[in-house]
Amino acid sequence: MKVLVVGQGAREHTLVWKIAQSPHVEKIYCIPGNPGIAALADCPPISLENDFADLADFAESEKIELTVVGPEAPLVAGIVDEFQVRGLRAFGPDGKAAILEGSKNFAKELMAANGIPTAIHRTFDHPDAAIDYIKEIDSPVFVKADGLARGQGAIPGRTVDDAVHRIMVDRAFGDAGDIVVIEEELIGEEASFTVLTDGDHCVPFVSSQDHKMSLDGDKGKNTGGMGAYSPAPVMTPEQHEQVMQEIVYPTVNAMRTEGRTFTGVLYVGLMIGEAGPKVVEYNCRFGDPETQVLLPRMESDLVPVLEACITGTLADVAVEWKSKVAACVVMAPGGYPDNYETGKVITGLDRANALEDVTVFHAGTQSQNGNIVTGGGRTLAVTAVAPELKSAIDLAYRGVGEIDFEHAHYRKDIGYRALARLGEQ
Repeated sequence: MKVLVVGQGAREHTLVWKIAQSPHVEKIYCIPGNPGIAALADCPPISLENDFADLADFAESEKIELTVVGPEAPLVAGIVDEFQVRGLRAFGPDGKAAILEGSKNFAKELMAANGIPTAIHRTFDHPDAAIDYIKEIDSPVFVKADGLARGQGAIPGRTVDDAVHRIMVDRAFGDAGDIVVIEEELIGEEASFTVLTDGDHCVPFVSSQDHKMSLDGDKGKNTGGMGAYSPAPVMTPEQHEQVMQEIVYPTVNAMRTEGRTFTGVLYVGLMIGEAGPKVVEYNCRFGDPETQVLLPRMESDLVPVLEACITGTLADVAVEWKSKVAACVVMAPGGYPDNYETGKVITGLDRANALEDVTVFHAGTQSQNGNIVTGGGRTLAVTAVAPELKSAIDLAYRGVGEIDFEHAHYRKDIGYRALARLGEQ
């Protein structure tokens, strides 16, 4: 079969890498792709604009049998709807269901109406009212842009004016900041919980944990993610089952009741605290960088599982996992997530990829004059698998050590919480 992957980051590189291992797949396309993806898939210059008509035209002309959408923006904009109208199979929620990530306020109201544990929240469409509320409650909060903000739209509200003004007045995230959700700061340890669903049945993935802040010790600014590992020891088997029964299935069932049947990936960002797991956020797609540590641990063929989500037969599919642990370190240009330079030549990729059990997934890279250069925020995701966490982390950093570009930045403490929990520091 022919498969099309939509996207250009490390998540999509990982998806292409995993899909390429399927015996069911004869050819892969990725649009727009990146230089790393181009080694595994054709990346034709097809526009993602024009309401995805050009992309759907391409899928029709090439007789694409499965399209896998990576990023959230096209899902929220209705790419799956365009494909469905044409009778094309696309993996992911339609626009009505993708609002679960597209609007923080919608997600919060859904949770409140269905007793799904989450932070106490209020929604505002004017900065003065938002600031007055934060001053009134006088307790730690997060200020969140209602719409899509590239994973960076949650800002601690300890400096009240700065957080609200950045989103609503300075328009740091554009129209996504027309409305803000202000919620209590949850205390605990975060974990990423990923499931696939056909709108009725759900198949959970193994757990993982992201590192959102830009600097060691979870300091600095919020980013799209600076590294990850799987599994996350903060998630016990009992909590795993609790999340499925108290969060995942109530969410999927509530969406179906709302007439927004959700199919595809349901990513639940969790805070594990004394009161048990609570929802920090929903995403309607695979996490990034979580995908880079989940799929290398997946023993099963991914393609039949994705197809089962579309055909409503997920209950008939079993997913098996490797016992190995995975760790990922994200390399970014200095200054990320604020101002940074691009066009810096990257060296050492071949040496890193030559290490056994190390894979370098490209994120923000470009080809320029025969070189691979930096081309965006997060640049590379260096992933390693090993029998236990510390060795996986050490191996990932060994891969990072083989790579060089000017002003390269990466966290030096990926997995520190898990290592402390496991006593492996």
